Amino acid sequence: MERVLGIGGYFIRAADPAAVGAWYRDCLGLDAGSAEVWQQEAGPTVFAPFEAATDYFGARSQQTMLNFRVRDLDAMLAQLRENGADVAEETQDMDGIGRFGWVTDPEGNRIELWQPS
Repeated sequence: MERVLGIGGYFIRAADPAAVGAWYRDCLGLDAGSAEVWQQEAGPTVFAPFEAATDYFGARSQQTMLNFRVRDLDAMLAQLRENGADVAEETQDMDGIGRFGWVTDPEGNRIELWQPS
C-alpha cells in the first residue's frame, strides 16, 4: 500500500493574502521566501479527526486547526503578545505530551502551538 510521506502544504483562504502571509512571517517566523516553500525541522506530526461539535478549534466554522511545534512556548507566546497578536490566556499541560497554547491569526483562524515534552 502506498502511504503519504508527510504534509506537503497547508493552504488557507484569506481576504488579504499578503497581510496574512506577513503576519505568519512576522509573528511566527514562518518565512517561506519567494518560492513559498518553508523548510521545517524534522519532528512528529499528529493527525487526529475530532468530533464535529468540538469547540477545540475555536469558531465552529473553522474546519481544521494548524498546530506548530515550538521550542519554548512561553517565549513564543510573549513574542506574539508583543506583536499585538490575539493570544489565548490559557495554556494546557499534558503529561508525556507537552504544553499547548493558542493564537488567532488576522483572518480569525485559531492556531495551536505545541512544545513537545
